[in-house]
Amino acid sequence: MRYFGVLVVVAGVFVGSALFYRRLSAQTLEAQREADMARIQKDYLERVGWMRTNPDENAYREEVGPFFKAYFEQVDAHLDQFKGNKEFDGYIQEVEQRGEGGKDDKIAERKAVYEYTRKLFDTFRKGRYQPVWTATDKGMRLDVVTADVVMVKGTPQVRFQLALWGAQRSLKDEGKVKKMITSATFDTAWKLTDAKGRLLGEMKGGDPANKIDYPERYIPEFPPQMVLGHYDMDLVPNEVARMEISFKVSSRAASGGTADASYVWKVDSVPSDWRLGAGEKWEGATEEERPEEEIDPSKSAKN
Repeated sequence: MRYFGVLVVVAGVFVGSALFYRRLSAQTLEAQREADMARIQKDYLERVGWMRTNPDENAYREEVGPFFKAYFEQVDAHLDQFKGNKEFDGYIQEVEQRGEGGKDDKIAERKAVYEYTRKLFDTFRKGRYQPVWTATDKGMRLDVVTADVVMVKGTPQVRFQLALWGAQRSLKDEGKVKKMITSATFDTAWKLTDAKGRLLGEMKGGDPANKIDYPERYIPEFPPQMVLGHYDMDLVPNEVARMEISFKVSSRAASGGTADASYVWKVDSVPSDWRLGAGEKWEGATEEERPEEEIDPSKSAKN
């Protein structure tokens, strides 16, 4: 029995060594996982510059599918190697756990934001990304992903879903919390004219609704440096034949410089489902006086 104490000490050292080794192995594996994901994102950011600035719209449309395919092939290989979550629902799992503990009273709101982000993520990942309109300026690309009529609180509206590539951002390390600060301020205007070019109405908007300036918060594998959001536009008068949508985006870099990008989408034939029926009133419209030549450019030309 005099050796019992020695045996207990030896056993304790063995168990402690095993636990230390296991913890060290887990930390090493996590460091390798983070380094590999950083490598994938670095490769993405090295290649995405051309996608953001390519002035040839047709070339961009042809290349955007293969670009995302290459990115997600790397993501899938990474998840296979490190046994990652291929359902991409880690954020939702965390939200639901907090909800079960009664620590979160905004579960429905958080789930809605996740689903909003996930829808576009799946579009990228499954090779279905074909924006209805795209333009580039000042190193940033703006895509109108969709422009469909949706029901908003029982009222049909045209939803312009946006994806902005390349807004400036910086990561703030606040101790236990790291916060991504993205700079992207929008100023948008709609100009509505009839078939003869006469002004029928104008609308203005600031930042888009559901603005998400750090999608990786909800899905870590989301393509980096994008801003999401949408505008909901009331159906326009039946007489509207053409529409000009001007998007202005201001993005300030951490170094102090500011990029002021401008994009103009000229819709030369407004779809019929964007318009009210003949004789239907444009609700919420206000009237104001304008010079005759501003309303009808032909008057200015005659003068």
